[in-house]
Amino acid sequence: MYKLVGNRATRAFRPLWLLEELGVPYEHVPAAPRSEEVRAVSPLGKVPVLVDGDDVIADSMAILTYLADKHGAFTHPAGTVARARQDAWTFRVLDEVDAVLWTAARHSFLLPEDQRVPAVKESLKVEFSHNLERIAGELTSDCLAGDEPTVPDIVLAHCLGWARNAKFPEAPEVLVDYLRRLRTRPAFERAAAL
Repeated sequence: MYKLVGNRATRAFRPLWLLEELGVPYEHVPAAPRSEEVRAVSPLGKVPVLVDGDDVIADSMAILTYLADKHGAFTHPAGTVARARQDAWTFRVLDEVDAVLWTAARHSFLLPEDQRVPAVKESLKVEFSHNLERIAGELTSDCLAGDEPTVPDIVLAHCLGWARNAKFPEAPEVLVDYLRRLRTRPAFERAAAL
């Protein structure tokens, strides 16, 4: 049985959601970053961490990719053009959406106060809006890599919720509808209730 360490208010929500989608048994340890519970399985203290037997996997993307590939779900087969397109979306969302939000978070509360540059957040919000407009213009199906959700959809949906909580500009309507559809999935609702 898997053990996922990390509270759902972090990027741990991503693998929690995927585990619920997969319907596989797992234990959830809702530990905070840098807590003793996290450091017991990962010296860096970052969340999420997935424990699978004797193996420990850190980083939400590594965990998502591992689980999707292992269970043959929420992904296209490795070595296919469909997988390459899916991966292109994944890397783009990480670069153009997740990284922008992470930088804003660092300058809001993560860095020591004397290292924060609060003014950078306004330019990040402009970049974020521009990037979402481009993504919205390229969304030609229900999900990023086809009609069914895959790994990049989990990441983008999580980021859209994160952006809303961080008071970033509202996403284009097509992405608001996209997020609404994904949030009605029973697995999303179960993960959000943890």
